[in-house]
Amino acid sequence: MTLSEYFQTTQGRCVLATADANGLVDLAIYSRPNVIDEETVAFIMLDRLSHVNLQSNPHAAFLFMEAGEKYVGKRLMLTKIKEEEDQEVIEKFRKKKSYYLPDDDKKKRFLVYFHVDKVLPLIGDHE
Repeated sequence: MTLSEYFQTTQGRCVLATADANGLVDLAIYSRPNVIDEETVAFIMLDRLSHVNLQSNPHAAFLFMEAGEKYVGKRLMLTKIKEEEDQEVIEKFRKKKSYYLPDDDKKKRFLVYFHVDKVLPLIGDHE
């Protein structure tokens, strides 16, 4: 199953981890990623701590835990490759997935693209 198929069909909870230049870690609840291709994903981000951290440290980790009783899911090791500030482009991505963004619509949003460095299961280190 491709990443795109997986994230389109699987329900669950998501957490994005980032760290600043000094290694101080932040965790945030996030939506499932927009899968661009098997090596690229993108997230809509507000200008909050996760986005600020990515300005000085491009590495992030994404955890997806499938809904249900078992500990099943995926971990994505990510490296930021670019970001988009065109609000029309971002709005197209938001509408495609019906994102809920808790802040006022006047807040600046970013579409942040990541290279998928590695995909791991939720538990264990095998692919």
